[in-house]
Amino acid sequence: MDVSDLRAFEAVARLGSMNRAAAELNTVQSNVTAKIRNLEFELKTQLFQRSARGVELTPAGRRMLPFPLRLKKLLSDARAAARDDGPPSGRLEIGTLETIAALRLPHVLAGFARSYPTVQISLKTGTTRALVSDVIDGRIDGALVTGAVESIVLNHASMFHEELVLVTSASIHSVDELVSIPNVRAIVFRQGCVYREKLEMLLAARGVSTVATLEFSSLEAILGCIEAGVGLSLLPIGIINRVKRDGLVKVHQLPPEDANVQTAFVRRHDTYLSSAMTAFIELLRDEALTFPNR
Repeated sequence: MDVSDLRAFEAVARLGSMNRAAAELNTVQSNVTAKIRNLEFELKTQLFQRSARGVELTPAGRRMLPFPLRLKKLLSDARAAARDDGPPSGRLEIGTLETIAALRLPHVLAGFARSYPTVQISLKTGTTRALVSDVIDGRIDGALVTGAVESIVLNHASMFHEELVLVTSASIHSVDELVSIPNVRAIVFRQGCVYREKLEMLLAARGVSTVATLEFSSLEAILGCIEAGVGLSLLPIGIINRVKRDGLVKVHQLPPEDANVQTAFVRRHDTYLSSAMTAFIELLRDEALTFPNR
């Protein structure tokens, strides 16, 4: 087993095809097929299920997948460390919650682009659970997430304190009214979102039964459904200031134990801390100090 074998395995797993993997790796399909067969022979286990539609990872293949991703990240870090002279440069792949992307990052990214124009920065949005997994597996360099994150491989730096509020249609005047509504709908992000988990616990503690949970990946879709009276959600107060002024939603303050949530930046502690990443983290801290309640 060598680096090229693992690179071929990762490409086939990601693309679901020996042909597409060969094209990406600039080689012929027979070479990729041979590498996969050699890996399976060496490991004495099948890594892919073959079919007319392509290939899929077996359970053994899924267990193995994080390792070539980490190796890819390690090689990238080695190149970055060797070239990290002078002003920050290179590439950063950052994960964030949809709400943080809308509320906190525009100002940070604008300042970063002005100060470090040679750094290419890309943004990926997702839930806390998904982003933490992406950081651990080396798919992204770091992420802004909320809630408690327990992992021995992650460096965890607190950044922002957010106040969560219950957001309903303008026709709901108090949280107490929800108990008497038979068909409450929770409008939430996908599983793995801390806001969603806190909302479910909050409603259950108050005896509010939900008839359905509607999942969205877009903040605008969630706000649009709330405005239309479809349901309610739990969101940072800064996010809903615009629609609140328009009178389209009602904001309900909550006790500190329900409202307070901490946003942190996480990254693997065993990866290279580049000058670009250092500069980005410093700008995040400046944002937190200058605008603690943006």
